[in-house]
Order: sequence, then structure tokens, then C-alpha cells
Amino acid sequence: MRNIISLLVKISLIFIFSIQLSYGGGILVGRTRLIYNAEKREVALPLSNLSDSKPFLIQSWVEGSDSKTRGPFVVTPPLFRLNAQEENSLRITYTGGELPTNKESIFYINVRAIPSTPKNDVNELKLVVKTRIKLFYRPEGIEGRASDAYKTLTFSRKDGQLYIANPSSYYVVFSYLMLGNTLLKDVDMIAPGDQITVTLPANNTANSIEWRAINDYGGDSAPIKRTL
Repeated sequence: MRNIISLLVKISLIFIFSIQLSYGGGILVGRTRLIYNAEKREVALPLSNLSDSKPFLIQSWVEGSDSKTRGPFVVTPPLFRLNAQEENSLRITYTGGELPTNKESIFYINVRAIPSTPKNDVNELKLVVKTRIKLFYRPEGIEGRASDAYKTLTFSRKDGQLYIANPSSYYVVFSYLMLGNTLLKDVDMIAPGDQITVTLPANNTANSIEWRAINDYGGDSAPIKRTL
């Protein structure tokens, strides 16, 4: 029993140490989101290996919002080695397909970082880290400006439900959304032309709503506050 506990402690310590390496000295993805403007031939996603000595194997692909289907994009290179203290960029190219021409579409870029294992250390536990970021495909000539989309949202409250509508042609990703002093944690984003319903806490009677959105560069918009 003592040997089992000792083994579990050692595994736990290795796991914690691996997490610290992955986030402190591992792979840094240079964007929190990518905008693919239809008039461009490709977009780039920079990667950096911050480790002092450990190389990583990088595997990347694009998938749909259902996490089951691959998106109409090619990632180059799809698999490569990134040595310590080196940088490289993924190139994402649209391969064509029937996507809406009057509004944005959303996909996800997955970047899997697999750390190397020393040949003389067969007992090392490798922690494979996958980063998943949003990829917005933006057709040419759609109405309005992306930076103004969050301003067009409408909110209404009825029978313990909050109704949010997005009349714009763009996705709006919330930095935060608050009803009175209550942070609505389950609301991530709203699609163009969509309406979502949020069930409110039973004891919340606030009639003011405040929100910020995340812009194309990963920063926060100015806050907006309205009365329901």
C-alpha cells in the first residue's frame, strides 16, 4: 500500500511539473483568434517554443463547430518539429466550399504540442497540450463593421429568461456579460442573425445589463450598459 501511495505521489509531481513546462516554457500560440478575410489567399498563425531545451512535435488542423467535421481549410505544415527557442508560422488556406456570403462562419484551429522524451528516461510522463482557437471566415462586402457588431445587440427579459438577439452579420464574442451584479458565465458568444435564451437566477431582479466584446485583435471593447 505504501509503495502504491509513493508511486501516485511521484506521478502527481511529474504531472504538475509537466503542466508548468507546457505553460511556462512550452509552446506559445501567437493569437487568441484568427480572422480569415475572403479576399486574402491565406492567414498566418505564429508559434514559438519558449523552452530552453525541449523540442516539440506540432500537429495542427481545422475543424467545424461540432468538433467532428474538418473545415474547408488546409494547414501548412500540418505536422512538424519546433526546436527550443525557435519560431514558425502555420499557414491556413481556404480550399473553397459553400459558405454563407452574407455573414461570418466560424471554425476552430487546433494546435497539439507533443513534448519530446529523453531516450534514457522511459518513466517520464508526457503531457500533450492542445490549444483551440476560433477562426472566423469573413466574406467580402458583408453589411456593417465588425467593431460595431456588439453595439447592435438587443436584450429583453421575460418570465425569468433573458433574450439576446444579434441582428448583425458578425459573431459577437463576450468578454463579459452582467445582469446587475451577476456575471452570466455561460454566455460565450452569439452568432450573426441569431437569438439565444439564458435562464436567469431566480433571485435576480436587476433591470440593467452591461457587456464588453472581444475584438479582432483579442482585446476588449468599450463597455455598454443598458436598461431592460
